[in-house]
Amino acid sequence: MSSDIGGEDLKIGSKGFFPECLKRSPPHEKYRQLWQSASNQIHHQAYADYIGFILTLNEGVKGKKLTCEYKVSETVEKLMDLLGTLDRWINETPPVDQPSRFGNKAYRTWFAKLDQEAEALVSVVLPADKRAAAPEIAVYLKESVGNSTRIDYGTGHEAAFAAFLCCLCKVGALRVDDQLAIVFKVFNRYLEVMRKLQKTYRMEPAGSQGVWGLDDFQFLPFIWGSSQFIDHPTLEPRHFVDERVVNEHHQDYMFLECIKFINEMKTGPFAEHSNQLWNISAVPSWSKVNQGLIRMYKAECLEKFPVIQHFKFGSLLSIQPAKP
Repeated sequence: MSSDIGGEDLKIGSKGFFPECLKRSPPHEKYRQLWQSASNQIHHQAYADYIGFILTLNEGVKGKKLTCEYKVSETVEKLMDLLGTLDRWINETPPVDQPSRFGNKAYRTWFAKLDQEAEALVSVVLPADKRAAAPEIAVYLKESVGNSTRIDYGTGHEAAFAAFLCCLCKVGALRVDDQLAIVFKVFNRYLEVMRKLQKTYRMEPAGSQGVWGLDDFQFLPFIWGSSQFIDHPTLEPRHFVDERVVNEHHQDYMFLECIKFINEMKTGPFAEHSNQLWNISAVPSWSKVNQGLIRMYKAECLEKFPVIQHFKFGSLLSIQPAKP
């Protein structure tokens, strides 16, 4: 899907994202699939909007470092404050002693706080004339931090946070010139908080494919992180398995930050515990890596029922068939 960026509004194909008229929010619904079968190529509007949002940001970060200069709007600052609050609540909710090594039950206490405060947190982020959208948008925030029953986290929860950001774009809280800050500042901070949750409460990977999956918890930072590397003069895909390269450049590249976290959390040969990533290191160019990861994300995340079964639909991300 091509993106056409111009003026104040961000266009994805022929559709506008920034802003869209806010409608009354109907009750959220769970559907068995995000769209109809791939064979007939009829997708729901939510899918079209979501994947368009991901691809637009993918294009926006191409060839840029995390440490590059970019605009930081008031909304971005408010989102950073929101994520800082979630981080602080982790510090205030230490793990409890329990027989089980994984899935510390203190996570449920932390989650209950978010469940109670989510609408208020989102209201602060929204412009005054858009605060009626807070209940709907807050659902995606609550879905983005893991499951409080199973105490697990996976790519479906990550997708919920991307949907949360997408909704903020659709109501005009985030604008076209926030693109770099959305990925490099807000999403990167979200990853930090999620990694802290995972480590603090020993969260299980949700729907993990183990050694055959790309990563136990994340996918989007590998897509956007590979885009950052496109046309890099020296660093090629084969370099990300080199620990020295990772340690030297992880602060500039989201992909390498993910590899660093994997190296910290797992032991043994990289080729054994992260076989998919090891195979990707043999791809000749970052553009091919990026294209392959996008195809893999659609097939292995967005088209897999165990991943997408909890996705919520409303007035902003609609269950209605996509417009032609």
